[in-house]
Amino acid sequence: MILSYIRSGDWTSTIIGVCVSIFVVFCTLPIHEYAHAWMSTRLGDNTARLSGRLTLNPMAHIDPIGALMILLLGFGYAKPVPVNMRNFRNPKRDMAFTAVAGPVSNLLMALFFLIVYNLFSFVSVGSHILVIAGVFFRLAAMINVNLAVFNLLPIPPLDGSRILGLILPDRAYYKVMQYERIIMIVVLALLFFGVLSWPLNLLSSLVMKGLSFVAALPFLPFY
Repeated sequence: MILSYIRSGDWTSTIIGVCVSIFVVFCTLPIHEYAHAWMSTRLGDNTARLSGRLTLNPMAHIDPIGALMILLLGFGYAKPVPVNMRNFRNPKRDMAFTAVAGPVSNLLMALFFLIVYNLFSFVSVGSHILVIAGVFFRLAAMINVNLAVFNLLPIPPLDGSRILGLILPDRAYYKVMQYERIIMIVVLALLFFGVLSWPLNLLSSLVMKGLSFVAALPFLPFY
């Protein structure tokens, strides 16, 4: 994200990108983690609530490395919300619901930011400030889409790996989870060297197009 702007020499976009990344880390990542904690609590597991994670306080959720990744690459993560599957009535199903709640919150936030972007685009004629505000919210939407797509990868410890538990037999799933730390290090290395950037950007672009289409629908009568 910021690295690409720095390489291009576009310092205006770089400054906006830094501001948006900080906004995402402190304002939208906590909502992602809160969604996990809220869902797990609703499904009968109070581990997240008792651990102080059922909160929108960003300091309870921020992971320094994950936050730095968002700043530099546009993809990242926060501290995983603790969940005890044994407290669920249907452990596999409820774990999947808890996992998907975070990325869904990102997609909803992205849709909201795109609606705001369209609103600013509609009223920003002759106003540079509103144009910049529109760019800010569109970029915020893009990062939220990136977060949703990245976290849905079926790779531990990302949210998608919890959904994978619905498909894999228990023995195979727990075998994969044993290598969670090693797999994550490999994924981070692939991200850093750009190997995963192309497929992730492609998926994010497709999701972004779909959300942009939906966000533009309320404004069609005015064009």
